[in-house]
Amino acid sequence: MSNYCQSCSMPIEQDPLNGGSEKDGTKSQEYCSNCYQDGAFLHPDMTIKDMQALWAAKLKERGLPNFFAWLLTRTMPKLKRWRELKKNSKA
Repeated sequence: MSNYCQSCSMPIEQDPLNGGSEKDGTKSQEYCSNCYQDGAFLHPDMTIKDMQALWAAKLKERGLPNFFAWLLTRTMPKLKRWRELKKNSKA
């Protein structure tokens, strides 16, 4: 199991549901409950830019300076969801 959601990079240990769920009800090994439930992404049409903006805003709400919020979202394109999306869009 990954320590971080492979969609939004939230630490799985901070997920109140301890991770998303697969179709069969088992816990997802890669995604948090904010991003993934019942074997599907909650926002399948979301782009990486949308995700970065959403999480930058959430981090700012928690009092993180703009620069740090921006910096923390820069690694998101390397997460599995976005790498696979990019790879599949080129196919």
